[in-house]
Amino acid sequence: MVPASVEETQKLLAAGGYVADRQLATTVHLALRMGRPLFLEGEPGTGKTEIAKVLAAQLPRRLVRLQCYDGMDLASAAYEWNHARQLMAIRLAEASGEATDRAALERGIYDRRFLQSRPLLDALEGEPAVLLIDELDRADEPFEAFLLEILADFQISIPEFGTVRAAVPPVVVITSNRTREVHDAIRRRCLYHWVDYPDAARERAILKLRAPGVGERLSAQVVAFVQAVRQGDTFKPPGVAETIDWAGALAALDARELEPALVDETLGALLKYQDDIAKIRGAEAAKLVAEAKQAAA
Repeated sequence: MVPASVEETQKLLAAGGYVADRQLATTVHLALRMGRPLFLEGEPGTGKTEIAKVLAAQLPRRLVRLQCYDGMDLASAAYEWNHARQLMAIRLAEASGEATDRAALERGIYDRRFLQSRPLLDALEGEPAVLLIDELDRADEPFEAFLLEILADFQISIPEFGTVRAAVPPVVVITSNRTREVHDAIRRRCLYHWVDYPDAARERAILKLRAPGVGERLSAQVVAFVQAVRQGDTFKPPGVAETIDWAGALAALDARELEPALVDETLGALLKYQDDIAKIRGAEAAKLVAEAKQAAA
């Protein structure tokens, strides 16, 4: 059931543990109401993939995920023929004397039972789905051409078999970390939203929802610290997922508030590159802790 308003969409996302601002909730709502694919772009760790997971859980629909990677082709993304079973069918037909009609045999070996579904085809068949095409920017540019028919008409044309159309179009969510530009032909078929890092108030709300065991004082200090780190000169600023992980790690150590020594010991839960850890650890961490405590007071 599609939410009737932006407010209901915002509540639906919140019920799944996702705190969305008004702009993001509006884009998600329009994508659902208009039946358009949703293209989410932004830095890693800002919660793009999580939106698809929450929609699948709350609508509810099954989640079909296509994780993109360099060198991905149609056989791994959409479908491929089971050549071993096709060969076995030919040999059985020959053994039984049914192989005299070659045209009928060729039609038979391209039957649906020999077609193996991969995520794109799977999302068009069966129960209604949320199709997550994750990190499209990791795939080769030519692969994007395979997606155009699905995004425009929710169908796949298979030369040997015919066209497979979705009885119920999937909710399509495409994510990109913008390691390269995605082609305009993809963008034109989608509703677009840039998923940015949350402001302090929304990040505190996220922590309250996703890490309820973290005390309010510690939560406020963690968010102030992370917000300051993001404004600094780090190779990979921490995402929301890292904020949640770090707050959970601190709570697991029974911390009630930030202390420089504790921050130094747990930075590996927040930062994922040694150069960033070395840059923050020590005097810089102590300064950020003092500023975080003041900001959270």
